[in-house]
Amino acid sequence: MKLADPILETWYKDAEAERSFRIVAIDSDNDSIEVQYLNGDIGEFDTATWEDSVFYPIEAPEDWSAPFDDVEIDDLGYSDPDNHSRDMDELSLDNFLDEEDDR
Repeated sequence: MKLADPILETWYKDAEAERSFRIVAIDSDNDSIEVQYLNGDIGEFDTATWEDSVFYPIEAPEDWSAPFDDVEIDDLGYSDPDNHSRDMDELSLDNFLDEEDDR
């Protein structure tokens, strides 16, 4: 039974092995579908194996980027750098108490 066609950069769940993976390359010339599992391992299927397997599309796991070395911070959707830190001088208790007295 075939549940899903392979789509590049899409996450799937292998119903039999209970493993999540995403498709990282599809090479029709070599009849191969290269996948990367959630733990970072690389695998490959040929079209016949894909069609004989039960894979269904899923949303990207919450921690999907952990094993991937080539992920840039912008790829994760975080574009705001942490500019919210204060100087250590501003964090002294005296400054905090002065602010409280002004209210």
